[in-house]
Order: sequence, then structure tokens, then C-alpha cells
Amino acid sequence: MRRRELLATVPALAAPWPRLAASGELLRRPIPKSGETIRAVGLGTWLTFDVGDEVVQRTRRLQVLQAFFAAGGGMIDSSPMYGRAERLLGELLPQVEHRGRLFTATKVWTAFGRIGPTQMAESLRLWGVGADGRVPGAEPRRFDLMQVHNLLNWNEHLRTLREWKDRGRVRYIGVTTSHGRKHDEMEAVLRREPIDFMQITLNLADRSALPLIELAADRGVAVIVNRPFDGGLLFNRVGDRPLPAAAREVGCANWAQVFLKWILAHPAVTCAIPATTNPEHAAQNMGALLGPLPDAAQRRRIAAAFDAL
Repeated sequence: MRRRELLATVPALAAPWPRLAASGELLRRPIPKSGETIRAVGLGTWLTFDVGDEVVQRTRRLQVLQAFFAAGGGMIDSSPMYGRAERLLGELLPQVEHRGRLFTATKVWTAFGRIGPTQMAESLRLWGVGADGRVPGAEPRRFDLMQVHNLLNWNEHLRTLREWKDRGRVRYIGVTTSHGRKHDEMEAVLRREPIDFMQITLNLADRSALPLIELAADRGVAVIVNRPFDGGLLFNRVGDRPLPAAAREVGCANWAQVFLKWILAHPAVTCAIPATTNPEHAAQNMGALLGPLPDAAQRRRIAAAFDAL
């Protein structure tokens, strides 16, 4: 049996999370430039979706997507830098029910401006994104969001992205950075360029982006938070310790929800994009969209409890 045929036999997960997918209470945040709202937790694919031909691993990623969408997910973020992730998404997404909910986000990542359009066209082909952003198998035409990855040659690439936006090949454009790097350069972009999105690292161990997030809010720029778990290191730090009282007060059931709710409590954050290889964790992450978010005092108490570890 060929790999695609085998994957097609994988049943949809008997998801114990239908309440999330059906609930109108899941937190949505507006994109300032348009007013369109999206679910405030998405799915990252760095490292986790860079998978080859191993059927067991590919099946696991299919189950992650099934759990993510069953729990109400929408935004999926990728990049050509992420190895085989875009190709795998293009192969798996047609096997998952997501009609009307998928928000496609990827990046251009090359030092050469002239290569940018070719790379973006290849990303469209790999994803199989249709004219409405969600029809598998259609002629690739449009992403919801295209960003310049890690600010690499952003001057040239932003010109290309604006052209693509004018032609309807992408709906929103933006720039990214991570790991607390290039904040001065990101500030210059925010002040000079009419972008729609900024993607940046924020988590309890790295709060250095907070001034830039405030600036993005002032400039009407949506904010995507990458590395909300600091690449998993936050879990190593907290271990099996009990949740802080302030986190229990806002309904957190696990540390992942603590980390995500602390981030989403900032009103300028549009979406956080945790990555995972575990379908149960994908659903747990979406649980951060239920119930209240920490107020300012609770947010400070959560941070203080984390800092004391």
C-alpha cells in the first residue's frame, strides 16, 4: 500500500473536545487593519512537521491536525525554512475537515529578492492553497498571510509582498523575528512600513518583545506570538509543580494553558502559535481560549510564581 493510501485509512480521532469546536466562547481576536477575527491560538510547524516518509510520524501529524481543527483551530503557520513542513501540510490538509476555518500563514526566506516570487509560488504549490484559501486540489492562488522570515532582506521582499497583495495573491503581509533577536530592526519596520502583521517571540522566560508589541498596537499591526513555550523549555522549568493560584482562578487545567493565557491576556496579541507532535496537546492548547483571561494583577502573580522557580 502506498503512503498516501495508508494515510487515507487513518480514522479521524474520536476527539473528546467537541465542546471546544462548537463553542461560541472560544476567544477570537481582530486583525486591526481589517476587523476580521481569528481564533487566538493557532498551530506552528517549526521542527514538528519536518517529517519524511515515516508513516508512523506522518500519521501522528495528521492526528495533530485532526485534534487542532476538532478543537476549533484555524491559523497554521509555516515557512520554507521548516524543511518538509509545507509539503507535509499540503498532503495532510485535504484529509482533515477544516472548511471555512483554515487561515494559511507562511513566509518568504531568501537573501535574494529576485528569488522571493519563485519561492512563494513554490509554497503555494506545496500547500495546494485554492482561490478561497481552503479548497484542496485547486490551482494555487492565494495565502491568507505571507511574512518576511526573520527580517531577511525585508526591504526587497516587502515590495514583492505589496505587489502580491495588490494582485490578490495574498491577503495580509508582515515580518517576523524570534528568540529576542533584531528588535531594533523590527522597530524600524513598524515605524516605516505599512504592514499588517508582526510575528515575534514572547513567553514567561522572554518578555523582551513587550515594548514592540505595544508599538505594534499603536500602529494597528496584528501580533503573532511564536515560541510561547520557549521551545518546550518552560515545561522543563515548571516540572510537575502545581499551577499557581492565579492560574487556577482563570480556569487553567495545565501549564500549557497557563503559558498561553498569560500571553493572550495582553490585548495586543492576536494569536499565539504553539507547536506540538501530540494531538492531545494540540487540543489542550486550544483550551486556553475558554474562560476568562488573567487580569493585570493575576498576570503579575503568575509571572512572579514562574520567576520564583
